[in-house]
Amino acid sequence: MLIVLFDGVQSLDVTGPLEVFTAAVQAAAATPRAPASEAARPAPYRVRTASPGGRPVRTSAGLRIVPDTGLETAATPGTLLVPGGQGTHRPEPEVVARVAALAPGARRVVSVCTGAFLLAEAGLLDGRRATTHWAYCATLARRFPATEVDPEPIFVRDGKYATSAGVTAGIDLALALVEEDLGRDAALAVARGLVVFLRRPGGQAQFSAQLAAQIAEREPLRDVQRWITEHPEADLSVDALAARAALSPRQFARAFRAEVGVTPGQYVDRARLEAARRLLEDTAFGVAEIARAAGYGTPEAMRRAFLRSLAVPPAEYRRRFHTVRS
Repeated sequence: MLIVLFDGVQSLDVTGPLEVFTAAVQAAAATPRAPASEAARPAPYRVRTASPGGRPVRTSAGLRIVPDTGLETAATPGTLLVPGGQGTHRPEPEVVARVAALAPGARRVVSVCTGAFLLAEAGLLDGRRATTHWAYCATLARRFPATEVDPEPIFVRDGKYATSAGVTAGIDLALALVEEDLGRDAALAVARGLVVFLRRPGGQAQFSAQLAAQIAEREPLRDVQRWITEHPEADLSVDALAARAALSPRQFARAFRAEVGVTPGQYVDRARLEAARRLLEDTAFGVAEIARAAGYGTPEAMRRAFLRSLAVPPAEYRRRFHTVRS
């Protein structure tokens, strides 16, 4: 496995997946071995880092990273991982060229966050479905119209190419690859060791994208936003919300959309989903009780909302993410 480094790289895009794959190696080494007569198993991953000229790079946070080798002399890896960061805004031509040269021979090509821009610049995402950090999806689609950009999932697989959303989504993608390579038990052991959940499904929506609505400028509209978040079970119809803002329904809907960036109905849907998500993660309440508390009314309505936005039903979401408390 080869992780590409360059000045302005996002440090967590590098270290997050690196910790996952390193932990997988350690977990494999700790697994009881077969009888001594069997040949020793090779380590599942040999992770190396490479930069142009093998020179140290400075991350966007100011961290200095010394690579293992030069990018121009690095051998074709099984998995080529391209992180994101400020350095992808104006990528170094030699980095783009080397990524383009290494990708065809790699078994998998993976990007984290805005690393998708480097893959697209290298022509590797033409005709492919991809994602990136929610804040940059529109830019990626505009700059590379041959790429089908999906702003919702936390990661996308298209053949041997995998792209992930912002920063920590790289950990989710890395766990998915460990599960693919070594099985669910190995991935679960890694997730437990790193104290992260195994694992958000790739089709799950980017929560930051869902809750990235703007804060309204006018105080009455900000009050309505707070009310929606704090009272998802309440009557959150346009008429009821307009009354709280002392505006006519038409004025309210127009002003809310202009200042928040989404319609009142979209904002309510996202707030209710977030409320249900938190209750599933942090409480032992039943699904029916959570559906009422989050404003869905019925478990079936909540189930449809979860499938539509997160691609998993509430029960499966709870299985994956519920925090066990002693």
